[in-house]
Parts: sequence; C-alpha cells; structure tokens
Amino acid sequence: MGCRILVLLLGTFFLDGLLLSMAADVHHYSFILKETNFTRLCFTKPMLTVNESFPGPTIHVRKGDTAFVTVHNDGKYGVTIHWHGVKQPHNPWSDGPENITQCPIQPGKNFTYEVIFSDEEGTLWWHAHSDWSRATVHGHIVILPEREKTYPFPKPYAEQTIFLGSWFNTDVKELIDDATATGSDPEASTGFTINGWPGALYNCSNETIYTLGVEYGKTYLLRLVSGVMNEEMFFGIAGHNFTVVAQDASYLKPIVTSYIMIAPGQTMDILLTANQTPSYYYIAASPFFDSNAPFDNTTTTAILRYTKVTSAPSTIPMPSLPFVTDKQAVDNFTAQLRALASKKHPISVPKNFTERIIISVSVNQLPCEANVTCGGPNGNRLAASLNNISFSTPTTDILQAYYRNLNDTYEDDFPNQPPVYFNFSGVDTELYLLPEVGTKVKMIKYGASIEIVYQGTNVGNAENHPMHLHGYSFYVVGSAYGNWNETTSPATYNLVDPPEVNTVGIPKNGWTAIRFVANNPGVWFMHCHLERHASWGMNLVIIVKNGPTKGTSIRRPPPNLPVCA
Repeated sequence: MGCRILVLLLGTFFLDGLLLSMAADVHHYSFILKETNFTRLCFTKPMLTVNESFPGPTIHVRKGDTAFVTVHNDGKYGVTIHWHGVKQPHNPWSDGPENITQCPIQPGKNFTYEVIFSDEEGTLWWHAHSDWSRATVHGHIVILPEREKTYPFPKPYAEQTIFLGSWFNTDVKELIDDATATGSDPEASTGFTINGWPGALYNCSNETIYTLGVEYGKTYLLRLVSGVMNEEMFFGIAGHNFTVVAQDASYLKPIVTSYIMIAPGQTMDILLTANQTPSYYYIAASPFFDSNAPFDNTTTTAILRYTKVTSAPSTIPMPSLPFVTDKQAVDNFTAQLRALASKKHPISVPKNFTERIIISVSVNQLPCEANVTCGGPNGNRLAASLNNISFSTPTTDILQAYYRNLNDTYEDDFPNQPPVYFNFSGVDTELYLLPEVGTKVKMIKYGASIEIVYQGTNVGNAENHPMHLHGYSFYVVGSAYGNWNETTSPATYNLVDPPEVNTVGIPKNGWTAIRFVANNPGVWFMHCHLERHASWGMNLVIIVKNGPTKGTSIRRPPPNLPVCA
C-alpha cells in the first residue's frame, strides 16, 4: 500500500483528528496495477486494480500540497492514470489521458506522476484513462483545507468516502475491444456498486452490501464520487434529508434535499445528520436516463445502520428516488446549484469574453468498411462528434508533438462553430448523421477569457452529455432546453454565483454555457464522460499557448516519460 494511506475497515469513518495528523506538504504513494480476482453477484473474474482493492486507495492531501504517485504496471496492457479535477498548473505531463498527454505505461514499467494541487478544496478522484479500464481502476482524492483554515460549515463528527461504480460480469477491455471492432453499442453494465458492493436488490447479492455505521445525533461529511461508466444517477438515503455543500471540490450555497442527481465524473460533498429513529435504512442509487439507448436499469443499495441497533427490522425502508426518466426532478436539483461565493471563498466569473466557441454535441454513424460486418444502426458504425468532427486518437501523444513541434500528429483548425446551423434540438434526420473524422485541436491564447456553448442535438440518439475539461474548473453560467440564441440566451446567464465545476451535464436537446480564463498553459483533453460516447469520438483537445514568461509557460517534461510502443 502507498505511504500516507489511511486504511479503513468496511463501514467505518475516519475521524478528523486522525486525518489531520497525516497532513504534509509533500506526499508519496505507490500504486501497483495488477489483475486481481473479485467475486460479485456469484461471478468471479480477474480485473485490473490498484493495490488489489476495489475501489482503490484514497489520496489524502491539503489544499496546495503535492503528491508523487509512482504507478507500477504489473498488468497485461498499457495504462495511464488521470487525476480528475486537479488542475495541474503548468504541468500537463502528469495529467494522464492516453495518447493525449502521455503514452501508456507499458506492462513491467513504471512512471511517477507529480500531482500538483492548487486551489481545489473538497473531493476529487483519480482513475485510469485508457479505454474502459477506469471501471475497475479508480479511487478518491480528499483535499482538506489549508492548515489553520476550516470548512465553511460546522465541523462534522467524522467523514466517509462513498464511490458509485459500475460492475460488469465480463472482462471490460474485451467488451470495449469487441464493440470497437464492430462499431456496435457496448453491452450495458450488469449492475451498479456502492463502495464496490452491488447491494441487496440483485440476484445472488445477500452478502454483497456495504454498511455504514452512524451514531444518533452526529453529523457526517459524505464525500460522494460517481465513477459510473454510462449513466447519470439519483442518490438518496431512506428517511433522511441531507445538505449538499460542495461539488467538484468547490463550495456551494447549502442545498437541503432528499436526493441528488450526479453525473459520471462529478463529485459532491454531503452533510448527513443521523437524526432519525435508530434503525437500519437503505442508501440507494438508481439511473437517470432519458434516451432510447440501452442502459443499466438497476438499483444499487447500501445500509445506513445506527450504532447500538443489533438487528435489522423486518422491512428496511428504501428511499423514494425519482423515476428513471424524471427530467423535472433533475432540473429541480440542478437549478439549486450555486457557488458559495463568500468572502473567504470568493469566485471570479469572467463578466466578458474574448472568444466564444459554439460546439454542437451529437451521436453519429459512420459507414462500415468494405468486407466488414458492423453492428451499429443500418449496418453502420456508431460514432459521436463535437462540431461534426469525430475525434481520432493518435498513436503518439499530442502533448509531446506540440512541445517538440511535430506537426504530423494533429491539425490545429478545430472550428469555433458548427459547420451547419439547423434546428439542433428539433431535427432528427440522417442528413447530419455523417461526421468528419480527424485529430483536430483548438488553439487558445494564454489569458483569454473563454465562453463555450455546448449545444446538444437531436441527431442520432439524443441524451444528456456530462462534459469534462481537464486542467480547469469553469463556471456554468447558463443552461436551458432548446437552441441557444445569441441575442436572448446570454440575458439569462448567472454571472453572480454560478457553480464552479470540472464536469457539467448538457441537457438532452438543450444547451449549456461555461466561462473560464485560459491561464493554465498546456494540452488539455475535453470529452463526454459517458464512456460509450468518448469511445466513439465525442472528444476535443484544447491547447492553451504559453504566456510571455517562464511562469506562464508549460514546465519542462520529466525525464522518465513513458515511450509509445
């Protein structure tokens, strides 16, 4: 196990005092990637894990710390690790996406990531960023306030990490490799998990449930991550309201609610007070999915157990979560997300912009190759695009190509708007199904104030898209259904207290506008965090150019970068 990793028994909390004693400016961890046998739902399979754990170890730091994580690959194929939501100022070399900022760590090799924390405070996570290996290679990042600083809410009695994941009764790499070969939709997951366990509602699952013990009258900070592969999730605890206080390591105005909706890639910090009749209560998560695509329509559960209660009631209460297609429930929750924007936790929303980028977001199809049988609609190959460009991942990494002026790896002409304007949210026609395929990047000047408008389309199979940007947090200044309008839509923007996040859901047949200042030079990946869509090409690389000084430029590369095979 890595240094400074606090090992927890299943269902126990770590007290704040224990964690405080471990804080340091520089932390060192050792991650060993290897195949490990796990059994869930009466099915045993070898799967790639870190340190033989599922989920993997938690990284504990304070705001502004640095962690050196040495990854030893004892697995069967190349892998990279991404530190989701960590901005890595001037240091894209350790960001992690395969063949974007580095080549994979090959079997038998190792690489040390320098993970530089800056203004993040709260909960983030790490995961593999090679094919679909993040399904089993993932874990929490807990970022405490700086020394002598406190949370902007009363100190909780204890804290606990909660990880929502996906379980497949198949080899995940084989699943995506087979789907990629035929251009078909990958099989949906077999079930969901809470801290690695599916829960009580699946066949052959009596012994596979996570239990969380609480004391009556105490308040707990739950650090929730959604590492689910392809579904957004509702989450709730029977009989209990809770208070959402942060998202993506940025504080929010407190939201008291009985449920949340969390998308793949997002994190939320939740305050739970154990104030109900001491007993057993189900914790549950079920999908929100408003689309015709196949999905996992199951529910994962855990148990909230009050201490000193020795036996479960005959019927354990279940939370009443919204229905799988309940868009109104989603809107009711997400409309409440607003930055804390206090004196101690200020925000800096760009009131104006120097460049606006409008990006249409679509699911598409590509013609099947000659003498190949494809499994997509109409015998075609499924694809996805941004501005009708389906991203093709190169065989060497774009960061090194940019840094060393190798011009044959990518094209730097990603357009600032869709190639054709049409009724994006209303038209469902084969006319717009066929995208261009290419490795295009968007070049941005250092210091520019950027507005990106993501416009969802009804092309192919419309659904929500959680878009994630590496290297940055951004402000979600506006969102609505229908088509974005240059005249009327900006008038609805919230420029006072918009939430600052790294992953945002684009509503089905709707739009979302974000703003940020391009003050982190480097090569940064932007992609849909539904793995199906990322695999099909719903990706883009943004290159923020160097500023005028050494302090506003990309750092020099480390000496031991992995080499492309």
